[in-house]
Amino acid sequence: MQAEIKQAYEKSGLAPKKDGKAAKTSGEGAPAGAGLTGFWKFAILFSFLVNIVLVAVLLVAVGLIFEIKNGIASPLVGGLYDNFVLMDKARIVSTIAVNDMIQVNDTIPVVFDLPLNQDTQVVLTQDTPVNGATIFLNGTPIAVNVVLPRGTPLNIKLNMTVPVSTTIPVVLNVPVRLQVPVDIPLNQTELHPPFTNLAALVAPYNALLQALPSSWAGIVGGP
Repeated sequence: MQAEIKQAYEKSGLAPKKDGKAAKTSGEGAPAGAGLTGFWKFAILFSFLVNIVLVAVLLVAVGLIFEIKNGIASPLVGGLYDNFVLMDKARIVSTIAVNDMIQVNDTIPVVFDLPLNQDTQVVLTQDTPVNGATIFLNGTPIAVNVVLPRGTPLNIKLNMTVPVSTTIPVVLNVPVRLQVPVDIPLNQTELHPPFTNLAALVAPYNALLQALPSSWAGIVGGP
């Protein structure tokens, strides 16, 4: 800028010559090149003002960039990356209530010994001969052979053990009421690849935003 000012000053004719003579003047007494000097003064002033405006616009733009980074870009991109990482590390911890009815349709084997010791009555199903029976006639015992007719009831005493081996059909409706605890790490499920892929997709942009300065202090190296 100083070199341009010096060059314009020398071209204007106001600068003294090397031999010490004053610059030439026009016929009306005005220095030669006075109009050109006014133009250069205006050009210098205009250039100075334009530079000031550009610097101000640049400062405002950088300030807006800081606000966009701190208020929108960093929270959005950084939040997405952090939440993708946290979601991959998350666990589903809950308690599932099971309230249902289960139908059981099966057979159960039964094997045991059944002791019998009781008085009972049986009925003959056919005529039964009894040889050498003794009857008393007028107090005198007489040996005879008799035939007990079918349908004769007999009182007997049972004292025995009966082995039992059978199967019993079982048809039941069993109510089931349970509280089942659940603890599922998401990184061991099918959601692990999508979470890691999303985190890897956002990670470069998050690292780039973290590397950018967040204020003027980050540019000038202040605290």
